[in-house]
Amino acid sequence: MELLAHRIARLEPHFTVLKPAREGQFPAVIMLHGCGGGRPFILKMADVAVRAGAAAVIVDSYAHRGIGQMAAYATVCTGARLHGRERAGDLYAAVAWTRAQPWADRERLATMGWSHGGWTILDALSLHAGAEMARVTGLNGLADEPLEGLAGAMVVYPYTGIGSYVGNRPWRMAPKHAAAIVAQHDYIVGESRGALEKQRARGSALDIHLFEGVTHAFEDAEAADFRVRYNADATAREHALLAAMIAAL
Repeated sequence: MELLAHRIARLEPHFTVLKPAREGQFPAVIMLHGCGGGRPFILKMADVAVRAGAAAVIVDSYAHRGIGQMAAYATVCTGARLHGRERAGDLYAAVAWTRAQPWADRERLATMGWSHGGWTILDALSLHAGAEMARVTGLNGLADEPLEGLAGAMVVYPYTGIGSYVGNRPWRMAPKHAAAIVAQHDYIVGESRGALEKQRARGSALDIHLFEGVTHAFEDAEAADFRVRYNADATAREHALLAAMIAAL
């Protein structure tokens, strides 16, 4: 088991933080990469957040664990290690860190995650507080509600299959604004809309946006995976959804 303060101290050197160029407090969006690690398009997404008036905190979940890109593909992307419920501890730590920053509006926090990052967010909303949360994240010292202040959540082509809690239990807490983007031709995580619809049927206030004709990682113009095709229109639509969520926080 690890103290929350220790996890924060290990993660903090690997945060990438972008903020609006003005004084005062602003909302913040905590961003979680997919199983392949950080990609350039996430920095572009952070720029969208800043232009919309929010700070962006990009969390690297691999550096403090010593996971390189090839190891990530071989172990995390295959489900052999670091499931979403375990990585939820990184999100809890990032929220606690962000809430402590003088520039952050503590009541207008949001999170956004792609693929494995989306799985992480969805499981983080579903864990039972107390013993289960500590056991699966490996963290001691968590707040009674570690996502306090989380007003928005957006998951993009999230993994929702075996090993995830998606659709299998109600959320412990519900952000005011929650949205999911589903890629119609997702040959990496598969069909996720059914699990997300099941989650919504359990009472979760979740807007589901089906992006027709696009693949997993449709924003990634530099992807080498043959299953991924860049789509500029879909990327612009995702940018607009992020800006709208920030405006509604």
